Amino acid sequence: MTKGEVPLDYQRYMEVYGAGALRNYLSIGRPEPNVPLDQAPRDGMVIETANAEADWETEEKTPELEGTSPVLITWGVDATADMLCWDASDDDPATWPIVVYQRNGSLWSRYDCGMVEFLVRNFRAEWPENPLGGEFLWDVSEVTFQARG
Repeated sequence: MTKGEVPLDYQRYMEVYGAGALRNYLSIGRPEPNVPLDQAPRDGMVIETANAEADWETEEKTPELEGTSPVLITWGVDATADMLCWDASDDDPATWPIVVYQRNGSLWSRYDCGMVEFLVRNFRAEWPENPLGGEFLWDVSEVTFQARG
């Protein structure tokens, strides 16, 4: 995966913060080349995307996702084992929605926005309900970031 193959807001986020964790809860990964699973870093995007693809096949989806076959790319995972992905079905990364697997609810949901907007709306509790399994990033006034080496 090259720099131009991910949404611009993610590129900018990576330029400012890099890979790391928000409130020691949500890990945001750095872009990785698409390599065979046996050559991929243990906790990186390639492995997490394979996990998301496996869960996509077996888990419930919200009505707007039923019958769809997204091209998933995982950009974040959290301490409650939720997976935050893009649906990279479109050739233009600027159009990729966020698709979240909330493990506690065993449900895939779609959010028609970019990564940064998704996070900010979560921090401000602007979704009808918390899309993640934990309350660590829901309705918070301060978010700490810890860089990963």
